[in-house]
Amino acid sequence: MNTAEKLTERDLDAWFDARFEEKMREREAAHTPSMAIIATKGTLDMAYPPFILASTGAALGWDVSIFFTFYGLSLLKKDLDLKVTPVGNPAMPMKMPDGPEWLREKNLKIPGALMTLTPGFEGMATAMMRKTFEKKGVASIDQLRDICVESDVKMVACQMTVDLFGWKQEDFIPEIADWVGATSFLPVAQKADVGLFI
Repeated sequence: MNTAEKLTERDLDAWFDARFEEKMREREAAHTPSMAIIATKGTLDMAYPPFILASTGAALGWDVSIFFTFYGLSLLKKDLDLKVTPVGNPAMPMKMPDGPEWLREKNLKIPGALMTLTPGFEGMATAMMRKTFEKKGVASIDQLRDICVESDVKMVACQMTVDLFGWKQEDFIPEIADWVGATSFLPVAQKADVGLFI
């Protein structure tokens, strides 16, 4: 009787289990993680999450795609003019970027009606947020977008949104990878390891 005939069923099961685990480890080691992000918002504060997450994923060596649709598509325009509106974001802290420390640390409670009725309040809130980002050393949206471009993040524009709003492709940065609809992007999102809707 040869060695193979002496193997028990338990020995074969253990061998197959060990071989399977080894092959799964090899497969995992060879797999490049992927992330698909759907960006739908075009305000200054909501521009940060897709670009921060995408650039971080790319820095980790992931394959990253962002589908910009509806107001999120404005994040791909050549000329960015992003604003923030505290009226539509009740969780937004209103803090002074300048002045004494006690004032900078104080969360200003401003009633929504006052924000809505005060002319120029949105511009003031936007300027305060930009100043706070600058003082804290946070990269600008232009810088984050450039990092994404340099990191080969695939930026996809929703063609339906372009048509809907009457925009022209020449209004946008040239680094857009594709101009497609949701039907073309959803298979990418379906296969991604991480899918995010922002």
